[in-house]
Amino acid sequence: MEMKPNRWILDERQLLQLVQPAAVFGIALAVSLLVRHLILSWMKRRARTQPASAAGMVLHSIRFPSFLWALAAALAVSLEFADLTKWQAGVADQWIGAFVIISLTLVAASSAVRMLSAYGERQGMPFAAAGLTRTLIRVAIIALGTMTLLAHFGKQITPLLTALGVGGLAVALALQDTLANFFAGIHILVERPIVVGDTIRLENGQEGVVTDIGWRTTRVRTSGNDMVVVPNTKITSGILVNYSLPDPRGIAEVQVIASHNADAGHVRRIVLEEAAACPGVMADPAPLFLFDPGVLPTHMQAKVIVNVAVRGQAGTVASDIRMRLLVRFRAEGIPLPDPWRCRSAEVDAK
Repeated sequence: MEMKPNRWILDERQLLQLVQPAAVFGIALAVSLLVRHLILSWMKRRARTQPASAAGMVLHSIRFPSFLWALAAALAVSLEFADLTKWQAGVADQWIGAFVIISLTLVAASSAVRMLSAYGERQGMPFAAAGLTRTLIRVAIIALGTMTLLAHFGKQITPLLTALGVGGLAVALALQDTLANFFAGIHILVERPIVVGDTIRLENGQEGVVTDIGWRTTRVRTSGNDMVVVPNTKITSGILVNYSLPDPRGIAEVQVIASHNADAGHVRRIVLEEAAACPGVMADPAPLFLFDPGVLPTHMQAKVIVNVAVRGQAGTVASDIRMRLLVRFRAEGIPLPDPWRCRSAEVDAK
């Protein structure tokens, strides 16, 4: 007589097949979260003591992905105790691996951009913060991650590279201007005729501060707070003036006039004192007084030349010097030219 298996024993086995993977998943998840907590705590301590450290930058990028990694690790361990077929286990492992590769690629790209920008700021290399540099870093890391993902799924990369080469040739012919601007941007970053923060004058006469060097264009903010978008090829092929080279200092020149009755030596002393005391004027080199063009038919005329730390401050500094000189001339009785006499002299000259 054939013995039928006990139904209770079958239910217990089925229950065990469900409970065991769940229990393993819970234990593995707890261990993974504990390891995650220890690693993040260490990174937080490093970030507090060294805000610009690599640990602090990576911390911002992996805070949430690390939780998903802990789930993926726990799931991978629990699948080893699940009653799955070989095909099902293989598919699960493939997709878990694909998730890890994709998330690691995105985190690596974000962390690399953060670290490169911070390094550029510390080393005084503004090009490291440029949009083109960030784009190139992201594209390179994502391309590497894509090839790794394809290899993970067993795809052959060689045919893909061949197809990309042929397609790249077609794209290069269709996008000649875009590629020309792209490589001109690389040329700007390598040779550094301009960097972010430089004050420049373009060939058409527009002046402004370089705010970004992108993969196709360079952006320049004018004094009127307008944004001028210049193709990179115009920067490399045109003639431009970089006022920030060899250093960002600028020069302010102020004309000084006085009556023939004024004491020239007294005027010189007042001008140098007020110029040196004006905020924004550099002490080294000291202000320079030139009696040029000197004595004219209607008045005496000279000029004072001062150095300012940033060229954009030259106009403000020159205005402040003129105001200080007017107040000082009036306070010490320095006579100014007679406007009627000056007008008569101009009429006689005509």
